[in-house]
Amino acid sequence: MGLERRAYARVGLLGNPSGGRALSFTIADFSATVRLRPSPQLLIQPHLHHDLVAFPSLPQLVSRLQSEGYYGGVRLLMAICKVFYNHCIQNNISLKAENFTLSYDTNNPRQAGLSGSSAIVCAALSCLLDFYDVRHLIKVEMRPNLILNAEKELGIVAGLQDRVAQVYGGLVYMDFSQGYIDKLGHGIYMPLDVNLVPPLYLIYAENPSDSGKVHSTVRQRWLDGDEFIISGMKEVAQVAFDGHKALLQKDYTELARLMNKNFDLRREMFGDDVLGSVNIKMVEVARSVGASSKFTGSGGAVVALCPDGDSQVEHLCKACESCSLDANGCGAVKFISFLVER
Repeated sequence: MGLERRAYARVGLLGNPSGGRALSFTIADFSATVRLRPSPQLLIQPHLHHDLVAFPSLPQLVSRLQSEGYYGGVRLLMAICKVFYNHCIQNNISLKAENFTLSYDTNNPRQAGLSGSSAIVCAALSCLLDFYDVRHLIKVEMRPNLILNAEKELGIVAGLQDRVAQVYGGLVYMDFSQGYIDKLGHGIYMPLDVNLVPPLYLIYAENPSDSGKVHSTVRQRWLDGDEFIISGMKEVAQVAFDGHKALLQKDYTELARLMNKNFDLRREMFGDDVLGSVNIKMVEVARSVGASSKFTGSGGAVVALCPDGDSQVEHLCKACESCSLDANGCGAVKFISFLVER
């Protein structure tokens, strides 16, 4: 009998793991699905669209690589298989000697900062846990680490925030204080009632060709003890702490202020060249009608809150419809209302 497991796109609402705290949630509109079925040999099945190896011509191959890069989802599935197996061996978890075929599908927008790659890995891990019947032997708090380790295998630079949100689902407050990491091996993760989340809106570019092409030095500066970066990260962590309180009190005026502050702090630390003109413009489109806005992740999409209600939502929708991101045909802006995954 086959298995099918799903993991959803993630929106970072406030904070940052590097700062020590974060508020994130998953949305039901976009997801990755992984299917596992027993088979004589272990097979990782390429996706017909995302893992193309056949092209009509050389120019079309080059065009595809320029727009979507070299990698699809097969490498992600292979990496989590390796990390899962090694974790089980290291922790004396016995695995039955049976093979399987893994396949995947996803409708996550490409390069939209919604953690589409980690959703594939998360769904695959869920399949492996159930196929081998070891879910009860690998604590839920440790599963985000396995997902992150699989992506590190591939040289993907990432943090725990996305993986925690996708493992737990819904709305999650996270505290990554070093004391917790040192003592427990993971942060403190607090699932919250998704009904605390006010109506929010997603803005993303169909073809985010300029999502920030200058390499960021922020992480290295933080490691080097740069006081400006350390201070900024502490402020971002405080934003998440204050946002948790605002959500519990349903103080959405304060939440809107904190969302704007979160982006402004990020802009100060990273600079416009790193953030990218398209990403900045999406934030500015929202702010032009008085909505608060920030990136959903590192760029590619923006989450917006309209504290003034339906009329402001209409203005935001029209502003997005008339928005031209750049002169190079970067693509239209998508504007959607979404559902928080429950």
